[in-house]
Amino acid sequence: MPAPRIKPPALLVAESGADRQGHGLKRTMGLFQLICFGVGAIVGTGIFVGLSDSVAQAGPAVVVSFVLAAITCVFTAFSFAELGGAIPVSGSSYSFAYAGLGESTAFLVGWCLLLEYGISISAVAVGWSQYVNELLHSLTGLQLPVALSAGPGDGGVVNLPAVIVIAMGCVLLVRGVRESAGATAVMAAVKIAILVAFCAIGFSAFKDGNLTPFAPAGLGGIGAGTTAAFFSYIGFDAITTAGEEAKNPRRDIPVAILVCMGVVTLLYCAVALAATGAIGGDQVAGRPAALSYVVGEVTGSAVGGGVIAFGAVVAIASVVLAVMYGQTRILMSMSRDGLIPGVFEKVSPKTATPVAGTLIVAGVFAVPAAFASLDAVMNLCTIGTLAIMAVVNVSVIALRRREPGLARSFRVPLYPVVPLLGVGFCLYLMYETGWTTWIQFAVFLAVGFGVYAGYGRRKSRLAVGEAPAGVTRDAAERAPQAV
Repeated sequence: MPAPRIKPPALLVAESGADRQGHGLKRTMGLFQLICFGVGAIVGTGIFVGLSDSVAQAGPAVVVSFVLAAITCVFTAFSFAELGGAIPVSGSSYSFAYAGLGESTAFLVGWCLLLEYGISISAVAVGWSQYVNELLHSLTGLQLPVALSAGPGDGGVVNLPAVIVIAMGCVLLVRGVRESAGATAVMAAVKIAILVAFCAIGFSAFKDGNLTPFAPAGLGGIGAGTTAAFFSYIGFDAITTAGEEAKNPRRDIPVAILVCMGVVTLLYCAVALAATGAIGGDQVAGRPAALSYVVGEVTGSAVGGGVIAFGAVVAIASVVLAVMYGQTRILMSMSRDGLIPGVFEKVSPKTATPVAGTLIVAGVFAVPAAFASLDAVMNLCTIGTLAIMAVVNVSVIALRRREPGLARSFRVPLYPVVPLLGVGFCLYLMYETGWTTWIQFAVFLAVGFGVYAGYGRRKSRLAVGEAPAGVTRDAAERAPQAV
């Protein structure tokens, strides 16, 4: 069996220009912008729309589900922080797998990232459409016709608002990272303020009796709720895709990841407890705009629900923006390695952004947002994301052994226990998705491996000894290991 094609961290950094200005990209993001970007990528549909699904599974014990999902993510967040500081490139987990486990594994990680980010973009856009209708109703008493606000699977014709929010995100990303980062920072501040206000309203009506029975479906319900709640945390890994556009990536990326996870976990648990404590789990479960409903029930006015709906519209739009950003940067890295067509690595000299790749991503994922019902593939998205996280944890272990001298601005604590626990928690949540999802995932991976064997393996620049323009192997070998 041939040895895997491993791309050394020094070569990844040299080819990307990550220790210089970047491969055509500009360094404009400081620590504050990275934290806002992380919050923008995480907080959105998962809590504003998906909370009701988690409550339906776990009841008031949804708080425990959020904690368990957070623990899974925190273990992996440590691994992302170590690798993001050591290999600050746009490829994120794809590049980490390339350096740790080899090209074929890296391609499959990139393939799963298409699933994670693509479905996230489309699903988040659909959730945005729901809250736009809620906001419109609270302001005017009117709603968009079903034909223009839902796909055929949900009784409509085309989900026009979902297409519009993807188009808006595309326009911002094409204009430049500075503009995108500024917009994300404003939207992150707005949605945190809205969720804090929601907690204040919910806790004002808190009743202990609403938390009884605490876990109506027992441990099985908590486990299922954890799998549903996990979707709420998807996105923290997008911070590492800013490795070539952060001003001080080796220092700031680890800090931004850990700060975001701490803030988001506290916020989610508070929101879940406030919602179920205010009106009871039975009332929260199954409501697509649950937070607006809770505020309306507590205050007896549509105004409060309208404010929450406005916050959701802002919050979910920022997720679309941040996740689209991450997707385009990962595709750029894969293209730079020759594993996918070269159009995705082209960076506009005018805006310093991958314009063509951004337009393609927006166009492709606007289609399922407009016409498809995504509920059937949400578990597939979850299992793919968990598989990526497991690979990142394993990559930390592999690189600790292969590259002990690699400069690491952050190290996973209690190594190797923490990354191994990360793998274990990921496997547990993957198991909870059910055998049908496993079959779908196996088919998805088989298709991905076929694409790699038919295209990526033959076109790989690592295999043919080709490097991006202006980068030589000697330069890569001399690449600095710290900024």
